[in-house]
Amino acid sequence: MADVKQKPLAERMRPQVLTDYIGQEHLIGENGVISKLLQTGQLPSMIFWGPPGVGKTTLAYLISKETNLQFFSLSAIQAGVKDVRQVLDAARKLGKALLFIDEIHRFNKAQQDALLGAVEVGIITLIGATTENPSFEVISALLSRCQTYVLQEHSESDLLKMLENARAKDVLLSQKEITIDEHQALLRFSGGDARRLLNLLELTVNQTSDGHIKITNALVTKVAQRSMPKYDKSGEQHYDVISAFIKSVRGSDPNAAVYYLARMLSAGEDIKFIARRMIILASEDIGLANPTALVLANNCFQAVNVIGMPEARIILSQTVIYLATSPKSNSAYKAINVAMSKVTETGDLSVPLNIRNAPTKLMKNLGYGENYQYAHDFDNNFVVAEFLPEKIANTSFYDPGLNDRENATRKWLRARWKEKYGY
Repeated sequence: MADVKQKPLAERMRPQVLTDYIGQEHLIGENGVISKLLQTGQLPSMIFWGPPGVGKTTLAYLISKETNLQFFSLSAIQAGVKDVRQVLDAARKLGKALLFIDEIHRFNKAQQDALLGAVEVGIITLIGATTENPSFEVISALLSRCQTYVLQEHSESDLLKMLENARAKDVLLSQKEITIDEHQALLRFSGGDARRLLNLLELTVNQTSDGHIKITNALVTKVAQRSMPKYDKSGEQHYDVISAFIKSVRGSDPNAAVYYLARMLSAGEDIKFIARRMIILASEDIGLANPTALVLANNCFQAVNVIGMPEARIILSQTVIYLATSPKSNSAYKAINVAMSKVTETGDLSVPLNIRNAPTKLMKNLGYGENYQYAHDFDNNFVVAEFLPEKIANTSFYDPGLNDRENATRKWLRARWKEKYGY
């Protein structure tokens, strides 16, 4: 029992079988891609990409149990090439093993290169976990040998189920009379991170000496604010500060945005991480209201790579203020989301014959490209035509935002398309 007491609640509640795992139904549900791979016994090396506390480590461990592979775990923060080679030597003796590398994006090129041969010949099944976009942080040679799976944030129902399981089934909490009267503060302070959620629950319970413990929003808030960690670029509040930074820029508050930028820089945050976030933000939240924002954000990323700190702080500050004070629009973001949903809904619809490519005589004889109207042959370089598949003809995906530039775009589109798309 003494050993149990030393373990935090999140560790005590870690699932031991795959059927107890909560969340990520798209991967391990009945029709999940990893479930199907486990059924075939042909498991590739994988990269798990997702925010902290969504179950990357746990899922890797449970996969090792399902496949009867020895589980080796390394943290990229602490491990080096020597540690990797020791695991690979052990895997060779075993015949095969599963190697889980947490925060694999922190491995440098030499460390990632050390994995290539073993992954290629199948000595190890590699599962790397990252909170960063693997396209940026994992070398292409290793990325091409792995399947990348996105782990989604836990839903509210997932988190509530975890709370109830902990209250009812944990070896320590189940011995106490606990009622969760309110859960909103637990969810808010945990930010969707299951590990933080469970540990905050335990911390709140341990702060209460009453026989019947009632978990309320007020109690959780009091405990959480007293125990909030300082910013740590490798820790949990890292994500809170970058979230506040992005929301401040989106909310057009240059003062708050520069403050959170300073918080990150003072903590030694990776300037490329900040610059990449600004590129995404420039397109997602400013977009067509001011297309120059994306150009400036991209130039900022290039510049800080060349300049480095401390001078890079000036370039970052200039870009942050420009983005925060730019008009905002998420019309491009919404347009592609709606269009992708339509593709999922309708599948691969046939492209209209008149706008198909016709590189061969046979295709021309079949009507490919026939009666195509070349826009530049008409006044104003425009002619009314139907470019969408017949099943979704006249469907509008792009709704211009309410800003000066897109108001002009709406007027331009209305003059050409009339009532076709409702502009």
